[in-house]
Amino acid sequence: MPKKEPLANAVRAPKKGPWSQWQVKPSEDSGRKSRHQVKLKTFDPSAKPWSQGKKDEDKAAVAALATEIDGLQNLFFADGRYKLLVVLQGTDTAGKDGTVRGVFSQTSPLGVRTVGWKAPTETERDHDYLWRIHQRMPGAGEIMVFNRSHYEDVLVPVVNEWITPEQTTQRYAHINDFERLLTDTGTVVLKFMLHISFEEQRSRLQERIDNVEKHWKFSMGDVAVRKQWKAYQQAYEDLLNATSTPWAPWNVVPADSKTHRNLMIASIVCDTLKALDLRFPPEDPGLKGLRIE
Repeated sequence: MPKKEPLANAVRAPKKGPWSQWQVKPSEDSGRKSRHQVKLKTFDPSAKPWSQGKKDEDKAAVAALATEIDGLQNLFFADGRYKLLVVLQGTDTAGKDGTVRGVFSQTSPLGVRTVGWKAPTETERDHDYLWRIHQRMPGAGEIMVFNRSHYEDVLVPVVNEWITPEQTTQRYAHINDFERLLTDTGTVVLKFMLHISFEEQRSRLQERIDNVEKHWKFSMGDVAVRKQWKAYQQAYEDLLNATSTPWAPWNVVPADSKTHRNLMIASIVCDTLKALDLRFPPEDPGLKGLRIE
């Protein structure tokens, strides 16, 4: 019997236009080993390939897309054949929270849920590192947005040398197989690496210090992590090369512009939902002619 193709394989990035330039092409070995095909320095974090030209026009486009996503989410839920996992990964201040607010501002919390991943609890550490992740996968007709994700487990431990290179390679394989399981069983996986510059991060961290209302967002740990910038950039580069697969490719999002970041991600989410050929269930013949008194 021929092998059944994953449902997500029906969703392809456009062959032309800005999308293809920002998607990490899958490696020949299905991403199991980093081949350093992609260098982050080749992606300009200040670029605006989706821009309409003016900031106000871009903001209006984001608002229109957010409304369109709401309508598509309603159809997505009614169709019920698919699930959608949106992964937002990036350094501190890259804009994960802002993306959730901007792109999914109009959607119902009944159909779109968000998880903000933090350091694992003691109970979670008693299990394998993907145990807690699998429990939060979207159900049929649901959209789940990850603010950070299972990719933290090939970032923080790698930079701090808590795991060996051999264990890191093993985790890449685990993650690829896990995402293959998801896509084989109806989950569409969209992965976004929010790419900001060193200077832009400095500016955003300083803003959190200077604005009293944003002090709650700042931690001295952010300063310590910033000193590891080069190590984290290398870790991101390695995971992009190792885990961009045919079933779950990575999209690098230039994110120095908050508005453009939202515009790009909203466009891809919207295009992806449209490509699923969603439809409402068949009409119920028992409702024909029914009148409510």
